[in-house]
Amino acid sequence: MKYYSLNHNAPKVSFQEAVIQGLATDKGLYFPETISPLAPSFFDTIENLSNEEIAFEAIKQFVGDEIPAETLKQIIAETLCFDFPVVEVEKRIYSLELFHGPTMAFKDVGARFMSRCLGYFNKDKKDNKNTVLVATSGDTGGAVASGFLGVNGVEVVILYPSGKVSDIQERQLTTLGQNITALEVDGVFDDCQDMVKKAFLDDSLKHKNLTSANSINIARWLPQMFYFFFAYKALKQQNKPLVFSCPSGNFGNICAGIIAKKMGLPIEHFVASTNVNDTVPRFLINGIYDPKPSIATISNAMDVGNPSNFIRIQEMYQNNLEQFKKDFSSFTFNDEETIAAMKTIYNTDGYIAEPHGAVGYLGLKQELKNHPNAIGIFLETAHPIKFLDTVEPTLNVKLPIPTQIESVLNKEKISIKIKTYDELKAFLA
Repeated sequence: MKYYSLNHNAPKVSFQEAVIQGLATDKGLYFPETISPLAPSFFDTIENLSNEEIAFEAIKQFVGDEIPAETLKQIIAETLCFDFPVVEVEKRIYSLELFHGPTMAFKDVGARFMSRCLGYFNKDKKDNKNTVLVATSGDTGGAVASGFLGVNGVEVVILYPSGKVSDIQERQLTTLGQNITALEVDGVFDDCQDMVKKAFLDDSLKHKNLTSANSINIARWLPQMFYFFFAYKALKQQNKPLVFSCPSGNFGNICAGIIAKKMGLPIEHFVASTNVNDTVPRFLINGIYDPKPSIATISNAMDVGNPSNFIRIQEMYQNNLEQFKKDFSSFTFNDEETIAAMKTIYNTDGYIAEPHGAVGYLGLKQELKNHPNAIGIFLETAHPIKFLDTVEPTLNVKLPIPTQIESVLNKEKISIKIKTYDELKAFLA
């Protein structure tokens, strides 16, 4: 498998090169040269397969022969060491819970998969370290910190916006030490992401062997397709069309879902549910892609004004807006609507949704009006405990502290404060 830049001005590269480089030399995101449909028999018998077997069949074409099959199976087994339950919330509506991993966020899958791939590629390198440079608006940082902790030959530097991530999210990325360093940026997530992209293109930092663990990196992004296969397996016996609603910030999850559909997974429709950072919903209305600075909300992991992965989605539809709209809708919701949805979900079934899942629920309810025979799945991307400052007062509940979170609560926060790219460059140099 070869990967090409979506800016179309850089050489094609292997899976290994794309993982290590993160971003192409022309600033473009990498994209697989081909997406081959899986055999119909795979879907006919998917209920008989384990999650690990499903994931191996889904990802192997994108890895090719660059990681031996048995090693890839071991990487997948270590990645998927937790459950992905599908929980009925109300009639026709299910929550796909993606928060049962070590940092209680969906990004555990991509971070664990990528860290193990990079560890395999580094296994024979004695002195040539990679530096993983990543920006986070919430859960990416903790997942990357956990996934890469102690990985041989890898240093991790995480940029996060000061005061704009929850206390638990901040502790998960600032308390681990070892090969993990947290840089606290005076700004918003887009400032962090811009600094990361600038560093990748800075020739004076080439000796640092920079790569990214944001969803711009194919090894962080592609494994997110697994969720959709697992949900289909769980709901297949109902024999109903499926509509998936993804709380969307950088659009990595929903983009991976579309890859799964291109591979033959029977998905009727996708919904990108956003908070007030509504670049994509506006695009679907007027056909103009007009990114704006991000606005802080209670669903902070989606506070993204210029979602990186949207260009990958456009590529899969050859920039044909009308074809795209047949498979894809996008709706925007404010904090007041999000809080009301959290209360509705709780009062209906006693289910506790955090703000991102609630936004996904709202978009799903909106789109299911157009699909009367379908069942809907919204992605619950993080455990409610990570947003207890919102969840507890909204629902008047006291959340028990899971063991994964308890382990970081009493550790000392260590971060380095920066304001400018020059400060980041000086730290890396």
